[in-house]
Amino acid sequence: MDKMKMKIGEMARMSKVSIPTLRLYDEMGLLKPCYTDPVTNYRYYSIYQTARLDMIQYMKELGMSLTEIRQILETGDIQLIESTLISKKRQVKEQISHLEMRLNALTRTIESVERFRKAPDCGMITIEYIPHRKIFAMHTDINFYEHDISVYEQILADLKGTIVDQALPQIYYCNAGTILPMENFRNKRFVSNEIFVFVDDQFPENSSVRRIDSGMYACIYLDSFDDELEYAGRLLDYCNSHNYTICGDYICEVLTEFNVFDSEKRSMFLRLQVPLKFR
Repeated sequence: MDKMKMKIGEMARMSKVSIPTLRLYDEMGLLKPCYTDPVTNYRYYSIYQTARLDMIQYMKELGMSLTEIRQILETGDIQLIESTLISKKRQVKEQISHLEMRLNALTRTIESVERFRKAPDCGMITIEYIPHRKIFAMHTDINFYEHDISVYEQILADLKGTIVDQALPQIYYCNAGTILPMENFRNKRFVSNEIFVFVDDQFPENSSVRRIDSGMYACIYLDSFDDELEYAGRLLDYCNSHNYTICGDYICEVLTEFNVFDSEKRSMFLRLQVPLKFR
């Protein structure tokens, strides 16, 4: 046997691949042995075939499937190679974008849990600086303050449906909130028709996305959906008693949810907040 020829095991060890991999490449026509013994059926490879094997492995690392690699090797079409590489580059960029969204979502969730651990007791009112935020908002014809949490759940489902229908990333369907216009809050008129989720700069541009300015906010914390109206009244009374000027809409923000502890209802920790202007 030619000294330049190797058994399949030797080829595998030299090229750092497995024997089953070489057999698969043979079956698919990607890399056939240069010689097969008709008696023993042993496969033999030429050392010069390592270049083709290296190319196959490199294409795999670029994200190409074995079927795509076979097509490229069979045709030898340089334009096909280029178009396939461009397609793979686009796919990788999309994967990076999705991974960055997931990373940011993990960061937001960790921050929410940490905020929950360190939050003031329920009913405590604080003055806090809150950085600017972005929201994806949806209008609803229902004033959810006139109904119980079952209607709120339906509105949440409608919001999720809107996100799905518009092919927007579902990973943002978390940390929801509602908005009450400033004048309604000042007059204790609880009529609201807007629900939202927080998003970030990676969220696709959309007419329903808008920015909430940073600023100083009067905030009160609670852990029950049913107590919102009572605690919102406390927040308004606090602002009025301290002569604080409310300068924007009231927001009910779900800081975090722990539905792993209760499968029967939504376990929410809320922060009610209004922006203030100091004279």
